Amino acid sequence: MQKTQFENYRRLGLNIAYYRKLRGMSQIRLAELVNISRTHMSRIETADCAVSLDVVFNIADALCVEPYKLFQNKE
Repeated sequence: MQKTQFENYRRLGLNIAYYRKLRGMSQIRLAELVNISRTHMSRIETADCAVSLDVVFNIADALCVEPYKLFQNKE
């Protein structure tokens, strides 16, 4: 994975963790709602793997957040 791609995945993972915690949701619960394993959810949040847009959209739905917010820089 290229450095800029890694930074994008890192931002995505951090934002997912941010919104998940904001809603008081565990990784296990979010993974259940998205129909993936907790390990996969953990790897997404830590930018340890690539993730499909389908999964990103499902995560956004589960977190009740617009998908674009998962890609935004938090300043």
